[in-house]
Amino acid sequence: MPQLADLLALGQSIWLDFIRRSLLDSGEMAALVADGVRGMTSNPAIFEKAIAGSNEYDAEIAALARRGLSAEAIYETLAVEDIRRAADVLLPVYRESEGRDGFVSLEVDPFLARDAAATAAEAKRLYARVGRPNLMIKIPSTTESLPAVAESLAAGVNVNVTLIFGLGNYRQVVSAFFEGLERLAERGPEVPGGHPVERIASVASFFVSRIDTAIDRELEARGVGELAGKAAIANGRLAYAAFRDLFASPRWRKLASRGARIQRLLWASTSTKNPAYPPTLYVDELIGPDTVNTVPPETLEAFRRGGRVALTVTQGIDGARDHVARLAQLGIDLEAVAARLQQEGVVAFERPFRQLLASIAEKRLRAGGPAS
Repeated sequence: MPQLADLLALGQSIWLDFIRRSLLDSGEMAALVADGVRGMTSNPAIFEKAIAGSNEYDAEIAALARRGLSAEAIYETLAVEDIRRAADVLLPVYRESEGRDGFVSLEVDPFLARDAAATAAEAKRLYARVGRPNLMIKIPSTTESLPAVAESLAAGVNVNVTLIFGLGNYRQVVSAFFEGLERLAERGPEVPGGHPVERIASVASFFVSRIDTAIDRELEARGVGELAGKAAIANGRLAYAAFRDLFASPRWRKLASRGARIQRLLWASTSTKNPAYPPTLYVDELIGPDTVNTVPPETLEAFRRGGRVALTVTQGIDGARDHVARLAQLGIDLEAVAARLQQEGVVAFERPFRQLLASIAEKRLRAGGPAS
């Protein structure tokens, strides 16, 4: 039976893409950490399912409503409490790994994805409010938000850059990472509890399964379904090749000489959406040094039952390039698909966040809170 320690020996950390109050109250999160889970990620959809989709938070919502807090303030209070508690559970991992692992991620308001200044201000504010050294603030990799990535890193905030689908966008993310660290190295951290350049941490969250969902649909429409289920892995392996090139550049070597740490690639959206594919496909095929895979509970359980541990992310690079070229010959532009998926991803996080706030507002009224 594969162990998470086996992945770690190959340079990959497993983080949990899930958060919920009961996970923390029951001690289950602590047990997962003891078993080898080394971090946690959250997003608006995860919090929507946790808060709106259960009654675990209702008593606290009622208490906060009676204090007159708005739906937005109630959400943030609940989220910050969960994030702090998760960060505390993961703090021993953070210390043992000397700040390489042990992080928990909290996303900025998804409605700010087109406003760099507001996103950077929100990132700094949330980082200071949570007050944990092992917090990462998630910022989308939209063109408009990339300056916020650089600004937040320059202020000493750990950043998880999310919603990356394409290689072009990934290179922009790494450039923003370099810029942020260059500025941080010159002036030092700005936010309370911010990290200096030799302690700052960042990951680039590259989304996987949604690529296959989109490309498979295009292939089926063209009558070449035999090519399905390969684009996401090919895209990921090419991203890893780009990662190795970018972090061998003179610009990076200069930062590394000042003690900076690389921005690891994080594989996100790694549950398979097509039931015909093995449930551990996007774990098994993207294992390698300096990577993270953030998995939902069901994928973690599937990996424990029957995952495959081997150095795979560096395999078949020529085949990956050939597959992307074959897609282009069929009229499928992978970078164009990636750009569309990013736009859809921003909307996909706005929708549950809006639903979450509406649910809290309804519970707030039922608890006797003010109408607005």
